[in-house]
Amino acid sequence: MNALSPPAPRLRQSMKVLGTLLITLSAISPASSALIIVPSAITTAGSGSFLAMLAAAGVGLCMAFVYAELGSAFALTGGEYAIVGRILGPMSGFVVLAVNMIGMVLIPAIMALGLSAYLGVVFPALPAVPTAIAAILLSTALGILNIRTSALITGLFLGVELAALGLLTALGLLHVEHPLSEITLHPLALSADHTLAPTGFSAIAMATSVAIFAYNGYGTAVYFGEETLDASRLIARSIFGALIIAVLAELVPVTAVLMGVPDYRQFLTSPDMFSDFITLRAGPIWTDIVSSAIALAIVNAVIANLLLSARQVFSMGRDHVLPGRLNEPLSLLHDRYHSPWVATILCGVLSCIACLVSLKMLVIATGTGLIFVYSTLCVAVIVGRWRGLTAHGHYAMPLFPLPPLCALAVMLYVTWSNWMDLTTGRPSLIFSLSVVACAILYYMVVLARRGGWVLRGPDQADL
Repeated sequence: MNALSPPAPRLRQSMKVLGTLLITLSAISPASSALIIVPSAITTAGSGSFLAMLAAAGVGLCMAFVYAELGSAFALTGGEYAIVGRILGPMSGFVVLAVNMIGMVLIPAIMALGLSAYLGVVFPALPAVPTAIAAILLSTALGILNIRTSALITGLFLGVELAALGLLTALGLLHVEHPLSEITLHPLALSADHTLAPTGFSAIAMATSVAIFAYNGYGTAVYFGEETLDASRLIARSIFGALIIAVLAELVPVTAVLMGVPDYRQFLTSPDMFSDFITLRAGPIWTDIVSSAIALAIVNAVIANLLLSARQVFSMGRDHVLPGRLNEPLSLLHDRYHSPWVATILCGVLSCIACLVSLKMLVIATGTGLIFVYSTLCVAVIVGRWRGLTAHGHYAMPLFPLPPLCALAVMLYVTWSNWMDLTTGRPSLIFSLSVVACAILYYMVVLARRGGWVLRGPDQADL
C-alpha cells in the first residue's frame, strides 16, 4: 500500500466459532428451507425426495471442502468475490461480486414477502408488502448491533425453529406407515394421471437440484472470517458444522414425515403438505404453533442475510468499487458496535425497495446466480491449489481435485435442468448471464481504465 494511503478499515475479531456457526445456520434457516423449499422436491420425486436430499448432501460436502480450503486461506469479509479475485484475478472477483450482490439484496425481500402467510395464523389478513418491509427494517436495526449480540439473537431464534423441526420429526416417527427401506428401495411419486408410480431417476435428479438450494448457506461462514477469532485455523469447523446440522435438521424431519404419511396421493396433491400432516397427526393448534415458529425462522433468516450483505457492501467500499467518495461511507464502522452500520442501512433500504417487485421477478433474478458462484469457486480452488495460492491456509481438502470436479459436474446438470424450464429456469439463467455481461463491461470501462482494482485486506495493506 502507498505510504500516503489511509489504512484499510478493519472489523474487530470478537466472535468465537460458535457465534459464526449460529449466524451461518440462521442464514440457511433449516425450518423455512425444509417446509418451504423442500416441498418442491417432494412434489417432483415423491418419497424419492429422500434419495434426492441424500444426493444433495453429497454435493454439499464437496462444496464444503471447497469453501473450507478457500476460507482458511482467505478469511475475508468480502466472501466469495474477495477469494476469487485473489486467485483468478480482479475481473473474475468483480463478476462474482455483481452476481452475489443481486442475490444478497433480493433474497431478504423474497423471505420477508412470505412472512405474512405464516404470521396470518396469529394476525389474520396481514398485507404482504408492509409486513415484509417492517420485518426488514427491524432486521436492519438489529443488524447494526455488535456481531456477538447478533449471534446471540439469531441463536435464540434458531433454537425455536429447530424445536419445530423436532416436533415434526416426532410426529412422523410416532406414526410410521412406510419403513425407511420402502422409501429407499421403492420410492413412489405421482404420475401424469395422478396415480402413484415408481419414482424415476430423472425425477430424483431434478429434486436433487432443489435440495442443493435448500442446504445452501454453510459457506457464508467465510463472510465473518475477519470477525472470528483464529478464523484461518477454525473457519472450516463452522463450515462443516453448519452443513452437518443443516442436513440433519432438514433431512431427518422430512424423512420422518415421508415415513409417517398415511396416504401418499393425498399428501403429494396437497398445496400445504406439511401443515396438513401436522393437523392430521397433532391437530390445528400445533399447526398454528409450527407456523408461528416458521415466521420467526423467516425473520431470523432475514437478519442473518442482512448481516451477510452488509459485510459484502462494507468490503465493496473498502475495495473502492464505486466511483469517487461513494466508497467512504460504506466502509464506516459504528463507534460503539464496531459494525458496518452505513452498509447495513443501505442493504436494508435496498431490500425494502425490492419488496415492491413481484415475487416471480425476484425468484427469476436470484434463481441461478448460485450456480455461477459455486462453479467459479470450484475453478478457483483448483487453480489456487495448483499455483500454491492456498498453501498458507490451515486446511487442505482430501481427495483433491475430486470434490470440486464432482461439484462442477453437478452444476452443469443443474444448469441444463434450469435451461429446460421455460417458465422460471431459463429466464433466470438469461438474467444471470446478463448480470455477468454487465459486470464485465463495468470492470473494463470503469475499473480497468482507472488503473485496475486493488483488493484491500484486514491487515491494512493492499493485496
